[in-house]
Amino acid sequence: MKPVAVIILNWNGRKLLKQFLPSVVKGTNKMIADVIVADNGSLDKSIDYINDNFPEVKIIRFEKNLGFAQGYNEAIKQTNYKYTLLLNNDVAVPEGWLEPLYDFMENN
Repeated sequence: MKPVAVIILNWNGRKLLKQFLPSVVKGTNKMIADVIVADNGSLDKSIDYINDNFPEVKIIRFEKNLGFAQGYNEAIKQTNYKYTLLLNNDVAVPEGWLEPLYDFMENN
């Protein structure tokens, strides 16, 4: 199992996912982390977009909108990683963004 979960909470954010998820998938080292989208009951076909374009992204589906804090807390409960990084769905990241964080955690 990989040591890091990068969890992105989403609710009807298909437009934001289209804009920002590509950088997260491309920039995240697949050897150390899984990218996971926790979907808060979206009705805008966000899940279809992810499945069609990023099959490597794991999806946690909630039947309804649990809100920000509860959505993240429930997603964390459903995963079992050494480290969890919560990332908003409107964040772009550069390649190699995660390694310094991971290295710091492992060495301190």
